[in-house]
Amino acid sequence: MRKLLAMLDANRGKGAGFRAEDKDGTAVLYVYDAIGPWGVEAAPFVQAVRGLGAKKIELRVNSPGGDVFDARAMKNALEDFDGEIVAHVDGLAASAASYLMLAADEIVMGEGAFAMIHKAWGLTIGNADEHRAQAALLDKVDDTLVADYVARTGKGADDIRAKMAAETWFTAEEAVAFGLADRVAAPPKRKEKAAAARWDLSAYAQPPAALIAPAPPPESPVDPLAALATERERYLARLGLYERAI
Repeated sequence: MRKLLAMLDANRGKGAGFRAEDKDGTAVLYVYDAIGPWGVEAAPFVQAVRGLGAKKIELRVNSPGGDVFDARAMKNALEDFDGEIVAHVDGLAASAASYLMLAADEIVMGEGAFAMIHKAWGLTIGNADEHRAQAALLDKVDDTLVADYVARTGKGADDIRAKMAAETWFTAEEAVAFGLADRVAAPPKRKEKAAAARWDLSAYAQPPAALIAPAPPPESPVDPLAALATERERYLARLGLYERAI
């Protein structure tokens, strides 16, 4: 869990955040960041969806994942929308982002894009009873995720659970074959470097090599006592998230 929080912190500011545009009467919603306090939070997203006058939404996704409860609120808002929704995975829809895209009537994977599903993560501070309660909560979160992935793909619950437990990364073609997406987008006329490559994915067990960004240059030596103090401050700040499942 500490690795995940560190990864999300590392991705802070790397994405383009959330924005909404009107394109010939179609609302284009960009989720180009982590989901939750590190990037795109539920409140502004839901407010934007509730206020739309368009009859169609294009959801553009490029996200390393994030908070599953924010993703749930965002997905519910999209499902309440009275119109067609098409989700485009432009680079990466990992973790909570792969769940968000399930609100769409059609899911289109960009050429070279990836989607990833895994079991929910959470952080608990406390005694054995509190850890057991958190584990029970995570089981319930997984049950809701499984149900929605089953509804989208038509696969059995056991198959979905196995894929989540294994942290499964789907190429565009694999996502379509599995039923997680509907089609692969036609290749763009101009080839560009995949935007997904810029995300820090270090918390995940087996991200595809194509998505792993080059290692940053070594930093200058720092005072170990100062580094320890900084880490303590970050740890204390994160205690407020201990009941959030990610």
